[in-house]
Amino acid sequence: MQQVSGPSSPSCSSTSDCFPLSHLNTAECGSETSAEQEKHEVRANNTPPGLSRMRSIVSFYICYLLCLGLGLACMVCVCLWSSRWRGGFAWDGSPLQFNWHPVLMVTGLVVLYGNGAVLYRIPLTWGQNKLPWKLLHAALMLLALILSVVGLCAVFDFHNAKSIPNLYSLHSWIGLAATALFAIQWAAGFAGFLLPCSPISLRKLLKPIHVWMGGSILTLSIAACISGINEKLFFVLKENASGTQPYANLPPEALLGNSLGVLIVAFGLIVLKILSNNKWQRPDSRPEDVAYTPLLQEENE
Repeated sequence: MQQVSGPSSPSCSSTSDCFPLSHLNTAECGSETSAEQEKHEVRANNTPPGLSRMRSIVSFYICYLLCLGLGLACMVCVCLWSSRWRGGFAWDGSPLQFNWHPVLMVTGLVVLYGNGAVLYRIPLTWGQNKLPWKLLHAALMLLALILSVVGLCAVFDFHNAKSIPNLYSLHSWIGLAATALFAIQWAAGFAGFLLPCSPISLRKLLKPIHVWMGGSILTLSIAACISGINEKLFFVLKENASGTQPYANLPPEALLGNSLGVLIVAFGLIVLKILSNNKWQRPDSRPEDVAYTPLLQEENE
């Protein structure tokens, strides 16, 4: 006896029936939301959702604490190098003025920049009003930019006082390019993400460019710093009558300079690791959750 089928049900009988209709309203075909799919995937792996989230947060804070420790170590090493082995600091056109250059560039263009870049990834900032963190991010980046510009002024002023040519080395080209791109990045970010008059379409266009440029500038900054350290060590560690040991003998100053370069590279790798992990993105910054609102309308974010 042939059964007469009743009215078609709005739900789908199988997953394969739903996927071809994925362009339709998901509520009508009973398809799973992305959040539900993630939950089922977690259950399929026999891992409780809370445990998986906790592991991700613990992993982040391990990397973040390592980032803070490496950044502090970089600043201590560069200050120790300039004060103990290079004689200290001054602003009188002497070699002591040059000593401000590595300290300010490492502190601003690497350490402060890197910490400002990962600010949005800190889980403690999630679920809170985004406006204060936007302002803190902009302030950290502005401070880093100011220190970098002062660091460039220190070396240019020293070179001019000693009649040393400017911008002849690859190190100087990379460093100047990184600082210039940093200034453009900060200005574009301020105009695109902080000004209330910025249109939503512009923000959506700028967001991926801003993120990519951030990582690229950090990479250039690291390249400039390690090439500058190597260049400086070659200049000052030459065997002479005063008893200076050559760089090839790895005297204590050379060991400190090389160690500083290794710390800078390690710091940069940790920062790039944090920035590249999608699980550590602020939830409202993920592509599927992006919803840009003007600065003055973000009180409830």
